[in-house]
Amino acid sequence: MIHVKSFEQSEHAFLTDMMYEAIHIPENKPPKEELLNLPHIKKYSEGWGRKGDRAIIAFEDNFPVGAAWYRLFGENQKGYGYVDDKTPELGIAVINKVRGKGIGNLLMEKLFETASRDGYTSLSLSVDPKNNQAVQLYKKLGFEQCDLSGTSWTMIYNISSS
Repeated sequence: MIHVKSFEQSEHAFLTDMMYEAIHIPENKPPKEELLNLPHIKKYSEGWGRKGDRAIIAFEDNFPVGAAWYRLFGENQKGYGYVDDKTPELGIAVINKVRGKGIGNLLMEKLFETASRDGYTSLSLSVDPKNNQAVQLYKKLGFEQCDLSGTSWTMIYNISSS
């Protein structure tokens, strides 16, 4: 049985693991501590729990199996999926052994509900267009490509039109 709940500080290590998993690097991916502490990456996890940070965790039989989160960035500290100061950038990851069970879909739907309750009208993300599984999920959920940042697409989801 799968259930989703709000992130608690005691789950920070799992959330950090999922933040690492969410970074799509097919070959020669650096170790977690090294990658998450790179200057252009650490803004996603550093000081987690500030205003505008939100995360949810999916559990299967009381074991954490996935997470989705968002963080609001400003003009002066843009993330890869930055659209504007009012649109949080999201991340999502599901552990390998439970992929294909609809957990990513469930997490995204719950994250949309959370963002709507928090007063946001849209969410954005950055995705490598070669990450076919992720791109298919995002398109199926209603995300639209709105920009190109380096080799990644910036996609946006309008909550108000859902």
